[in-house]
Amino acid sequence: MTEEVEVEQAVISAEPVWKKENVIERKTIVYESHVEPTVIRVSGEKLKTQLFSRYGLFKPKSDEIQFISLDKYYEPYIVISGRYFIDYYRKCTYVFKVDDAVKEVVLLDSKFSPEASRNARIIKLHGEERLINEAKAFLILDKNGQDAQVDNLPSAPSEKKPEKVIEEFGIEEVAENADVDFVKGRIVKRPENISRIVEEVFEITERSVIYTPRFKLKFRNPKTGEEKVLVLDGVTQKRI
Repeated sequence: MTEEVEVEQAVISAEPVWKKENVIERKTIVYESHVEPTVIRVSGEKLKTQLFSRYGLFKPKSDEIQFISLDKYYEPYIVISGRYFIDYYRKCTYVFKVDDAVKEVVLLDSKFSPEASRNARIIKLHGEERLINEAKAFLILDKNGQDAQVDNLPSAPSEKKPEKVIEEFGIEEVAENADVDFVKGRIVKRPENISRIVEEVFEITERSVIYTPRFKLKFRNPKTGEEKVLVLDGVTQKRI
């Protein structure tokens, strides 16, 4: 006797409803700047000819490149950890092949009459299967929800009054629930063939937005009219 399984599609509501959702409050962290603008300006002077090099070999002279502007801004990084868990049932049909001579099958005190199917005789048992799916993620994302380059996120002491810095520099903050939506998009994969749910949980256990300082320097080559931008990290002075 061989066994096959057919999974039937079940109709569920178009809009998922979480049975349990736990999302902690988000922390806002603003890194302190460890480099003075004057030092950044000097670093820019050392690197500016590289911006206008041709094929990595032909560089203009340093005094041929003009400094235009120096601006400080903050780049946001989302650090978030999430978990999605679902314990559910799906409808299914078990198909058993039986000998041609079989007229009736008794299973679990129930009687089943074989039917013809593809040159064979079969019986069908309708039931449900219970499954558990779980997904976890620890993500470091940019403001657009894309995976960020971790090397561009240094470690540094944070400002004691981050809200003051945010106001002073007019920092555009990450939307209130954007970080949570990013995680949902990554790990929440609700099965389509659900017949009923035992338990469903979505939770965020770690949640921060880190604003790290950047300095943007703009230079111009008067001979060509070409302008280039150089970005340096405000913590490490590293070129981004």
